[in-house]
Amino acid sequence: MTMNEELLYSEHVPGGASWSAVVRRGRALRLRDPSGRANASMLLLRADQPVERYNMPDTLKAQHIARLAAPCALYSDMGHVLASLVEDSTGWHDTVTGCSSAETARRRFGSGSYQERRNGRITNARDHFLVELGKYGLGERDLSSCVNLFTSVAVSEDGSLSWAPRGGAGRFATLRMEMDVLVVVSAVPHPLDPEPSWNPAPLDLEILRVDAPGPDDPVRLSCEQNGRGFVLTERMFL
Repeated sequence: MTMNEELLYSEHVPGGASWSAVVRRGRALRLRDPSGRANASMLLLRADQPVERYNMPDTLKAQHIARLAAPCALYSDMGHVLASLVEDSTGWHDTVTGCSSAETARRRFGSGSYQERRNGRITNARDHFLVELGKYGLGERDLSSCVNLFTSVAVSEDGSLSWAPRGGAGRFATLRMEMDVLVVVSAVPHPLDPEPSWNPAPLDLEILRVDAPGPDDPVRLSCEQNGRGFVLTERMFL
């Protein structure tokens, strides 16, 4: 998809770190994987009313998909389009597996506190989410479904999930915000990543000013439900 865009801000997120910001309607967040190993676990919440947040079941069933790939919409639990995945070079982003926790990280990588390892401490997405949410007066009850950008999973006949790596260095994904969205990102390994040692990969982030979606927008036209979702969302800004 070709967009008119203007770079407003960029930041490098080290592996094992987290990031959050309110990304306004009319802006896009582009994430890049400079190493080819990154996983970006992400929460999305409506900035002014965070009780409304990304809803995985509605996003998948509305578009008859089992993964995220451009062009597609990310729905809230109130039927609004929070964001649109308008560009991506991977073609498959996991939205069903969930995120890492202190327990899963400890089982895989052992103990590794700040007192023991300083900036090389072992972190996890759930704790990152709570730290970042706390900056906005939010907490554990505000945790919800997450997206894992740059990670794809394979589903076996018995329904089990397994790691299915895709792409390489330089992968990117661009999320256009259709509302003011609080975005929380954790740059830690995916729960199914088979890498046995703690070696989290970094992310590069850009915030862009972009055009509003028009009547011929590929995400709007990708399925009938998305057309209704955009109408419902745009009514909020009349």
